[in-house]
Amino acid sequence: MGSVEEISKFNEQKHEFLDEYGPNLKTLPVTDQVKELQTIIRDRNTTRSDFKFYADRLIRLVIEESLNQLPFTKCVITTPTGSYYNGLKYERGNCGVSIVRSGEAMEQGLRDCCRSIRIGKILVESDADTHEARVVYARFPEDIAARKVLLMYPIMSTGNTVIKSVTVLMEHNVLEENIILSNLFCTPFAAKSIISAFPQMTILTSEVHPVAPNHFGQKYFGTD
Repeated sequence: MGSVEEISKFNEQKHEFLDEYGPNLKTLPVTDQVKELQTIIRDRNTTRSDFKFYADRLIRLVIEESLNQLPFTKCVITTPTGSYYNGLKYERGNCGVSIVRSGEAMEQGLRDCCRSIRIGKILVESDADTHEARVVYARFPEDIAARKVLLMYPIMSTGNTVIKSVTVLMEHNVLEENIILSNLFCTPFAAKSIISAFPQMTILTSEVHPVAPNHFGQKYFGTD
C-alpha cells in the first residue's frame, strides 16, 4: 500500500485528468508492463517482428479493458458438482468496427476475446487538396443500430478520422453512448476534439501523450 503522500498525489492527478477530459476518457492502469510495451513500440530500433509481437500484447490489454465497458447481466449457473454460482454474462448485441487500415491490427485481439463476434469496417481517407476526411467505404452488420459498438483505431493524432467514422455510425442510427472507442495512443488534441464532438462516447486508450507513434500502421503491416 502506498504512502499518504503517494495516494494524495495519485488522487490529485486523477482529479486533474477528469477535469481536463471528463469521465468518459479512460486509460489503462499505468503499470511497468504497460510502460514497457509502450516503450518498445515507440523505439525506432525495434524490429518489425518484435514490434508486432509487443503491439499485439498491448492491443490485447486494451481490448480486454474495452470489454469491461460493455454491459453485463447477472446470471445463475449450475457447476459440474451440482452447486449454484451467481455470475455475470455479456448482454447480447455487441460488435466490432475497425477503421481501415491500422484499425485492422486490432481485429484479431477482439476475436481472441470474443469468439464469432461480427466485425464491420470503415475506410476513411484525407482529401489531397483540402485534407478533409471522407468516407470511401463502410460495411456494418445490418442490425448495428441495436448493438454496442467497439470502434477500433490504434493511433489518434488529430481525431479527424475517428470523428468522421463516428458520424457515419450515427448516420446508421448507432447511439453515441453505445460506441466504445478502443485506442492505443492518443494525443491531448485528439482526445479533446473527440470528446468535444461526442461527449457521451466512451474512449479507452493506453496513453494520452503529445507525441503519437504515427509509424504504427506501416511498421505493423510491414509497409514502412
